[in-house]
Amino acid sequence: MDLNKLINEIKNKKSFLCLGLDSDLSKIPAFLLKNNDPIFSFNKALVDCLHEFIVAIKINTAFYEENGSQGWSTLEKTINYINLKYPDLFTIADAKRGDIGNTSDKYAKAFFKNLSFDSVTVSPYMGSDSVEPFLKYKNKHTILLGLTSNNGSKDFQISSSDRNSLFRRVLEKSKKWKGSGNLMYVVGATKSDHLKEIRSIIPDSFLLVPGFGAQGGDLKETFENGVNKNIGLLINSSRSIIYAGNGDDYLDKSLQVVKAYQLEMNDLLNSLDD
Repeated sequence: MDLNKLINEIKNKKSFLCLGLDSDLSKIPAFLLKNNDPIFSFNKALVDCLHEFIVAIKINTAFYEENGSQGWSTLEKTINYINLKYPDLFTIADAKRGDIGNTSDKYAKAFFKNLSFDSVTVSPYMGSDSVEPFLKYKNKHTILLGLTSNNGSKDFQISSSDRNSLFRRVLEKSKKWKGSGNLMYVVGATKSDHLKEIRSIIPDSFLLVPGFGAQGGDLKETFENGVNKNIGLLINSSRSIIYAGNGDDYLDKSLQVVKAYQLEMNDLLNSLDD
C-alpha cells in the first residue's frame, strides 16, 4: 500500500488505530468453538464490526503458528478475507523476522508476495543484509524493531548514556540502508518519554506503537511526542479490544472500546488545527 493511501484513511476516519488480532483459542467466546474454524470466525466478525473505526490490522503470527498447519490456514484465510473485502486497511504481519540475506529473502516473499501483507515486523540485530531483502518491494513496508515495550528492552536497547543506546544506533544506521524509504519503526507505548528523541532522528517515518490498553500506554502523551506532519502514528491495541467481552455480546463490547479510542483520536487530530 502506498503510504499516501494510509494517510488519507487516517484523515477520513479521524483514527490512527490498529487492531491487533492476537487471537487465542483459549480466550475467544465459547460459543464460537462449535465452528469449523473458530479463530477465523472470531477474526472475521471483529473486522466486519470494527473496520469503520480502524485504519490497520496487525496479525501476530505466533498465535497462528502455534496451531501448526491449521493455524497457518487460519492466518491465510484471515489475510485473504481482509485484502478482498477491506483493501483500504493497512495490514501488518507481526512476525519479527530477521536472518541472513537468503533466508530473509524467503521471509519477504512469504509475507509480501504469497500472503500479500502490506508490511512485516523485522528484527535489526543481524544488520543491513538481513533487512534489505524486505526493502526492495515497492509499496511494501518493513517495520523495524526500534524501542520495544517489554521490561527486557533495557538489557540491550537502552544505555545509561542515550548517545550510546542501541535503539538510537539502529535508527541512525538504518536510514542509510538501500530502500530505507520503505522503513517504519516499532516504538513501544511505554517508552513514550523517548519519542521526542526518536522523532529527531526519524522525523518523517511512520511509527507502529503497541502497548496500549492492557499494557497501559498513554495515548495523549504518545500523540503529543510522536505526531509528525503526516500524523505518522499507528496505535495498536489487541487484548483490550478483542477480549473486551467473552459472551454473545463480545462484538458490542469490542465496538465500545474502539469507539472510545476513535473519539479520543478524533479530538487529538482536531487539536492540530487549533
